[in-house]
Amino acid sequence: MRAVLETLQRSWTAAQWQAEVEQAAETLQGHRVVASLLDNGAAFALLDEALRTAGMVHLPLPLFFSAAQRQHALRAAGADALILPQAAAVGLPCGAWRLGDEELARVKLDAAPVDLPPGTQTLSFTSGSTGEPKGVGLSAAALDAVRDGVVAALASLDIERHLSALPYAVLLESVAGLAAARRQGATVLAQALSSLGLTGASQFDAACFDAVVRQRAPHSLILLPQMLRAWVGHLQGQGLRAPPSLKIVAVGGAAVGAPLVEAALRLGLPVAEGYGLTEGASVQTLNRPGAQRPGSAGQALPHARLRIAADGEVWIHGALFSGYLGEAANPAGEGWWPTGDLGQFDADGHLHLQGRKKNLLITAFGRNVSPEWVEGALRSQAPIGQAVVFGEGRPALAAVLWPSQADPDLQSLQAAVNAANRDLPDYARIACWELARAPFDARSGMATANGRPRREAILALHGDTLFQAEES
Repeated sequence: MRAVLETLQRSWTAAQWQAEVEQAAETLQGHRVVASLLDNGAAFALLDEALRTAGMVHLPLPLFFSAAQRQHALRAAGADALILPQAAAVGLPCGAWRLGDEELARVKLDAAPVDLPPGTQTLSFTSGSTGEPKGVGLSAAALDAVRDGVVAALASLDIERHLSALPYAVLLESVAGLAAARRQGATVLAQALSSLGLTGASQFDAACFDAVVRQRAPHSLILLPQMLRAWVGHLQGQGLRAPPSLKIVAVGGAAVGAPLVEAALRLGLPVAEGYGLTEGASVQTLNRPGAQRPGSAGQALPHARLRIAADGEVWIHGALFSGYLGEAANPAGEGWWPTGDLGQFDADGHLHLQGRKKNLLITAFGRNVSPEWVEGALRSQAPIGQAVVFGEGRPALAAVLWPSQADPDLQSLQAAVNAANRDLPDYARIACWELARAPFDARSGMATANGRPRREAILALHGDTLFQAEES
């Protein structure tokens, strides 16, 4: 009989798993909103299922949240209990609890109850563009619809082993990874994220990750674009092919780009780019097996309906969130939700994203430019690892670049910018650029946890010199 979940220490049969879920649900009786601060492992998965069984709300806190962000989320949600490892609870009044193969602490919190969006089963806090996370209420029905949509789309692959490579506290892994794998009867392979080479929200050891994948031989996994970029670089540098067990490597969280997808495919990595958002309970589109379109976000999954508004914005319908925490009404209601993303469909229904609506730049010549479009052109050049483009109200665009390799050759970077410019119209070309003073990651404060650049922070750090070449 196939195991339900397998850590580095032990595995669980379906009967063992169900018994622990029921026991945990009984232990948690009396709580309303239970927060967790846990690494990937059996304890998180058991806790999540137990809370659903008991009709309680789960507030997963990402490990990469700051202490201030955690406190904000706990207060805003009215959490009355916090589950965390015993080793992290030193000095806190708590009770010991063994769940799965982990020694945990249950901390009772003195929090006043708050009004939650109707039907909320999970509270997902975004990292927030200003650092203060925003709570999104998600119902069990919405989460299950997305889970089942992913399972249906990938049914032909017959996935039997899924390796969790992203935090369970992040919706993409918890729904499209953990829940979908459990639903289709696959064994979930779980272990601490640091043992996979992922530290915090932005430090990734591709060599360590590659070794784990080859050892545990999963059929599927989910990555963020920067993780894929680093892994592809490692494989190319070592002259390696993809681990042979893989049937799909789903990639989401931010734009990937056709050059990276094509490079991965040449190495044998079965990459499938997708698109989703928290307000849609995670995944909306995916490049399905046999219908790949590199550079696109794929086609709508069975649970999702999408349309493009007159101004190019992507709207979604189907598995929508129940509302924002602290807001009286659900802004989505029963209708369509504007994602804030710009895109278009090709003739076969593949979604091609073209940047964020709110990031649209209007140059001094009145040209509308999506910075993500230009950034994608820059990243398609091998010397450029990351790029962020500015130019609101200016006659020309400027870019801040982070190189793909240490000790960058400035001449190579300039040649890369020139090459990208040749494929862009004149109003979208980069007139001047600057080497970034810090990497675009969460640790530096230059990006969110899922890799989206914090544009205001980057401009604040580089704005004193960025446009000097243009002005001289």
